[in-house]
Amino acid sequence: MLGDYAFCVWDAAKRTLFCARDHIGARPFYYAAANGRFVFASAVEAVLAAPGVPDALDETMVATHLGSIVASDVRTFFRAVSKLPPGHALTIQAVRPFDSAGAPRLQRHWLPEHAPLVRRASDDAYAEQCLELYQCSVRDRLRGGTVGAHVSGGLDSSSVAVLAARESRSQERPPPVAFTWLPDLDDAPPQPAHTQEYALVDAVCAEEGLQICHGALTPEIMLDVLQLDGALPNVLVHPNEEVVQRHAQARKVRVLLSGWGGDECVSFSGRAYWAQLLLSGRWWKLAAECRAQDVPAWRFLGGVGLELLHPSLPVALRRLREGRGLPARRWLANPEFVRRTKPLAAKSQRAIGVRNTQLALLHAGHLAQRMEGWAASGGPRGIEYRYPLLDRRLLEFALGLPPEQFVRGKERRRLMRNALRAVLPPEVRLHGSKLDPARSEALVDAIRGALPTIRAQIEAQPPRRAGYVDMRALRKCLEDPAEFRARPGPVIRALSFLDVLPSARAKGETAPSQ
Repeated sequence: MLGDYAFCVWDAAKRTLFCARDHIGARPFYYAAANGRFVFASAVEAVLAAPGVPDALDETMVATHLGSIVASDVRTFFRAVSKLPPGHALTIQAVRPFDSAGAPRLQRHWLPEHAPLVRRASDDAYAEQCLELYQCSVRDRLRGGTVGAHVSGGLDSSSVAVLAARESRSQERPPPVAFTWLPDLDDAPPQPAHTQEYALVDAVCAEEGLQICHGALTPEIMLDVLQLDGALPNVLVHPNEEVVQRHAQARKVRVLLSGWGGDECVSFSGRAYWAQLLLSGRWWKLAAECRAQDVPAWRFLGGVGLELLHPSLPVALRRLREGRGLPARRWLANPEFVRRTKPLAAKSQRAIGVRNTQLALLHAGHLAQRMEGWAASGGPRGIEYRYPLLDRRLLEFALGLPPEQFVRGKERRRLMRNALRAVLPPEVRLHGSKLDPARSEALVDAIRGALPTIRAQIEAQPPRRAGYVDMRALRKCLEDPAEFRARPGPVIRALSFLDVLPSARAKGETAPSQ
């Protein structure tokens, strides 16, 4: 089975329920198994609504969420509710004579490590096969009503949108509606620092005559996002998507194509390739790569050494050079709560080699985490997200490639750039930066605009989950812009988890006192 799915099949003769979830977790599957009952659904709230399913919080997940963004394949914020992991199946037997459910049995049906090696005669042959698989993946995801597509101006979302437009045209269907997270300028010119961002999006839309819909994230919309229950999957992972969903719903879009997952798949950067050459003894090849970089050998080899120490060190240094600083990892959890609770540890990404790094990223859990959030928020609006770059055929092809297809000399993401020669404008295809100041600055402005209202609500009525959060530190962040800038991620996660406007479902929860 190649598509995105989560399903159950009841075998009446054997009194057995068989459940399965797709290879990457594009479709969510939640369940509770206790007291002889098995409850399952595609939304956490639906499982919790079933009689006998308690809504007590999983405090390990709470502590993990308030301190970092570590994802879990199996746990939710509620102790009674679990997730069927991506690429897994579950079997449960109804036991006579009481017709109660036995213990669920899990088994893995897809493992990325099993992807076969792919070897072709030339770079052109690799690029040709990549494009064929990519076109097929997009084509298979156009069914089901009006289609929309993200367009960021980057390699992945732009190519999804263009390929979808061309395939729609060949089927005599209207092209997809294009959605961008960039704010609408109302015919005013962009700021100098934002010019390139807008120019790339405009180039993609001009290529296929796409109508672009801008996402203006306002303080009022940001307030709505922060007041969602952070214990449930939602759009908080990227608040800009709330605006996209509102526009898509108004335009009756039923399918929304995303370029999410390309960085781990066919447009992977080739990270850890040079360290792989060093450890595998391919020193002449490493020397050739060093010459191609046109930088001093000590600087190149120093970067390779840092990569060997930890894969994230070169990225951290690049952030510092670009003036972005290091991501904040400071806690906003109640210290007493943290002392008695052990958060989940992040899955190690210390992998040497291109394929091993891709595998580590696929097992990290962040891919399914975003897809679960967008499925939960888009579903009630009639929107189904689809991810062509995470197609099983395309993903297995990417995992089987020689590392030189991803990086060679100064060329990174080279396979994707080669495959898209006839698809994207050169300025988009060859653009190398992932910085998006226009989108990022608008997001920060929207958050700052929402904070005074949130602060007033917290002061007027202490949130019911306040015992989990270091409220003194949080108030300081809300009052002092410098403190907020030091750790915006933890502040946003804490505010959402507090659930400032209590939901009817969670009224029975209890939280530790502070």
